[in-house]
Amino acid sequence: MKIAVGMSGGVDSSVAAALLMEQGHEVIGVTLKLWGGLSDSGCCSVSDVEDARRVALRLGIDHHVWGMTEGFDEKVVDPYVESHAIGETPNPCIECNRHIKFDAMFKRAMRLGFDAIATGHYARVEKSSDSSSDRARLFRSVDQLKDQSYVLSGTDPKVLEHTFFPLGAMTKDEVRQVAAKLNFPTAAKPDSQDVCFILATGGRKEFLEERIPLTPGKLVDHATGEVVGEVPALEVMTVGQRREIGHDSEGQRRYVLDVNMKSKEVRIGRLEHLLDKTLKLRDVNFFDGFPQDGTPFIVQVSAHGKPLEAIWTENGVIELSQAQRRVASGQTVAFYDAESGTEVLGGGIVDRRESII
Repeated sequence: MKIAVGMSGGVDSSVAAALLMEQGHEVIGVTLKLWGGLSDSGCCSVSDVEDARRVALRLGIDHHVWGMTEGFDEKVVDPYVESHAIGETPNPCIECNRHIKFDAMFKRAMRLGFDAIATGHYARVEKSSDSSSDRARLFRSVDQLKDQSYVLSGTDPKVLEHTFFPLGAMTKDEVRQVAAKLNFPTAAKPDSQDVCFILATGGRKEFLEERIPLTPGKLVDHATGEVVGEVPALEVMTVGQRREIGHDSEGQRRYVLDVNMKSKEVRIGRLEHLLDKTLKLRDVNFFDGFPQDGTPFIVQVSAHGKPLEAIWTENGVIELSQAQRRVASGQTVAFYDAESGTEVLGGGIVDRRESII
C-alpha cells in the first residue's frame, strides 16, 4: 500500500515510518506545517521539520511539507480562543486530531492517490469480526502509560479504516530501541509536553491577551459567599486549579470550583467541594449510535487519567460510580467498553456553561 506517514520530527513517527517500510509498504513522509505565528517553536518548528527530513533521508523515502495553517487557525486556534473567552478549558490537541490530522491530512492524501495514512500515535485499530459491522474499531495501546486513544476519541471511524498506528503494540522503550538501532537523529529526542502554538508564544495568558481582552474577576469563597481576592484574567482560570488560590482561614488548601464569566466570579473551595458524580456533555458522538439509558461504560476525562466506571443517562448526562474531581467545561470525555475498558466507543465535551454550583 502507498501510505502517507505524518512525521512530526519526533521519535514515534520516525519509527512508525520505518516499521511500515519493513512491512513492505510504499512510504512517503509528510510533515504538517500548522502554526504560522511569529515564533517558530513547538511541534511545527524548523528544527522539527529538519528532523523529519533527516529521518526520511536515512530511510530513503520522499519527504513533503504540507501547509495547513489556514485550516489549523479556523478549526483549532480560533475555537481554542473562543472557548477560553467563555470560561472554558478546551483541549486543542483533540481538535487538531479530529479536524487536521484525521480529516484535512487524510482527505489530501486520498486526493493524491494514497491508500492510507499513518501516525506515531500509541493506539490500535482493528477490523471488527462481527459480520454486522465492518467499521474499524479503535483500542487502547499496549503501553498503558503512553496510550493516546483518549485524544483520538473524536476521530471518524471511516477514516480509521484507512489509518495505521504501527506503535500500538509497542512500548515507548521498545520504540526508542528501534530508533537507536536505526541510528535515527530523533532516537533520544524528548516528547513534546505543551500545545504547539502556546509553546511558540510563551504561555497561555500571553497567547490569549494578544487576541482577546482579558477580564479581571473576583475570588468568591464557596462556603461563605465572601469575596476573598481578585484575579487579573478569568479566561486563564480552570476548574481544579489550586495554584495562586491559597488557603482558607483554617489553613485548608483551596481549589477553583467554577468560572462564571457572566458574574465575573471564580468560585473557590476545599477539595470536598470539588468532588462531583455528574457530568453533563454536549457534542456527544458514539461510533455505533447512542446507547440506551442506563448503559454502563468506562470513561476517561483526561489524556492519562484514571479510567472511571460510569452509566449513561438521557439528555447527555453521565453518572460516575464514585465522586471525582469536577472536570472543567470544554474538556473531553472518552467512552470505553464496560467489560474490558479498552475499546473506544465515542466521546463528548463537558458542558458547565450554566454553573451547577
